[in-house]
Amino acid sequence: MSNKDTDSGLEFLESPEGLASELNKFEKNLEKNRSLLYIAIGVVVVGLAGWFGYNWYVSSQDEEAQAALYSAQFAYEADSLNKALKGSGGNPGVEKIADEFSASPAGNIATFIAGSALIKQGKFDEAITRLKAFSASDLVLQGRAYALIGDAYMEKNNVEEAISYYQKAVDYKPTPQFTPSYMIKLGIAYEKAKKNQEAIKVYSDLIEDYPQSSDVLNAKKFKALLESAAE
Repeated sequence: MSNKDTDSGLEFLESPEGLASELNKFEKNLEKNRSLLYIAIGVVVVGLAGWFGYNWYVSSQDEEAQAALYSAQFAYEADSLNKALKGSGGNPGVEKIADEFSASPAGNIATFIAGSALIKQGKFDEAITRLKAFSASDLVLQGRAYALIGDAYMEKNNVEEAISYYQKAVDYKPTPQFTPSYMIKLGIAYEKAKKNQEAIKVYSDLIEDYPQSSDVLNAKKFKALLESAAE
């Protein structure tokens, strides 16, 4: 046998003892890998069970929250803000629904309604806390939540924070139905902050990007006033 054959790493094929040794190693490795495989499968099964369990929990929570939300939402739409927030006639208000069903979509909506109602009541700090806890990926509510937070900060005379949240509203999934009104709010906030050039730019962008919007008339008027004052 040549040195090349000896160094090939396949010598055990010519030796019964070597072959038995290699088979023994193979069985041990197989057993070790099988144990690891069982562990991995167990982890996946537990993870899937947890995922399905969580989704079942959220689904059941959402059904209960939706049922509870009905009367509170009706009270809010009727402008009975205290009933909407605190509940009445044995029905919970949106604050309780938001707190007890926070993981569910209906609980999330209750958080939004609570924040909006609190702004109407002039409770701006509480409203900001609620609205910052709200999260959505739809076209309307998340942008609206940002704008409401901006409104609350404006009421608190915190103009810089208001500008920040109005800008978030403007940037969030722009639509011709809602974005122009957020831009008007942003422009007014810039004016209050004495940042007239920034306000002029916002009004100009609105006029150019959303020429069919009903907010264009105000944008043109506000822009003209700022430009005439600068002359």
